[in-house]
Amino acid sequence: MNEQEFAELSAGYALDALSPEDRRAFQAALAEHPEWVRIVDADVETAGALAESVPDAAPPLTLRSTLLSRVATMPQLPEMDAAAVAVAEPVASAPPLPPVPPVPPLPGDASAGDATVADALPGDASTDDAPFVEPAPTTTTIQAISRRNWTRGLLTLAASLVILVVLGFGAVSINQYVNRPPEVAALAEIEAAPDAQAATVELTDGGTATAHWAESVGKVVLVSNGLPEISEDESFELWFVREDGTPVAAGVFEPADGPSTVILDGEMQVGDTIAVTVEPQGGSPNGEPSGEPIVAIPTA
Repeated sequence: MNEQEFAELSAGYALDALSPEDRRAFQAALAEHPEWVRIVDADVETAGALAESVPDAAPPLTLRSTLLSRVATMPQLPEMDAAAVAVAEPVASAPPLPPVPPVPPLPGDASAGDATVADALPGDASTDDAPFVEPAPTTTTIQAISRRNWTRGLLTLAASLVILVVLGFGAVSINQYVNRPPEVAALAEIEAAPDAQAATVELTDGGTATAHWAESVGKVVLVSNGLPEISEDESFELWFVREDGTPVAAGVFEPADGPSTVILDGEMQVGDTIAVTVEPQGGSPNGEPSGEPIVAIPTA
């Protein structure tokens, strides 16, 4: 068994779909080539990933009828009578050679008249064995080979489907990762930084607000949940409040159902307080907070 044939059986082993005969062949090949265990590990891991990533789904109601119709239209081997094959007339042996005429006597040799060409040549051509002809395979052998080839083809198809599903799932995951919102990407970057810091405060209505920042990244992200409801003509505005009390506008965001994640515009300084106020739609008209902040998170 070569490595390609083993890989086909390995896919069936990972899916627990080998016949007893193929399972024995698989185990024997693995014992002979232990370095092929990497193929088995990869197939088992792929099958496991498929099981974990694909949600349960009921098969379509037409699945059984579709399979039966395809089986009915597939070319089938003709029925053969094993007993008839066993008693079939054997291949005829080669016909015997015609007799060889006597050798004419040589002058002066009276006894040469009884000699023949056959006497002068080694062996007897008329008694040589007929050429060996391999007997035709039995019905059982033909059917066994057909079943094995069909099973391996099915296992290869199943393994290909597993790979396609896993690759498709990976492509979706990569696409989601690449197309993350900027605030989500910034939060992940901050949390991965060695100097990442966070501070959380509780809101009067029972919600929470957490500021995340890292000096090495140079970004600040606010994650809030349970902010108070505001009217349609109002917005939330972010502020950096310096140690001397000077407010610096850091962007506007709209209310959202559930948690809100926003990235602050501008640069935070040491000792700043992260604040949120309720302002007219679009932000404060004069660059100053219109009222007391509903969120104030010290960072020092």
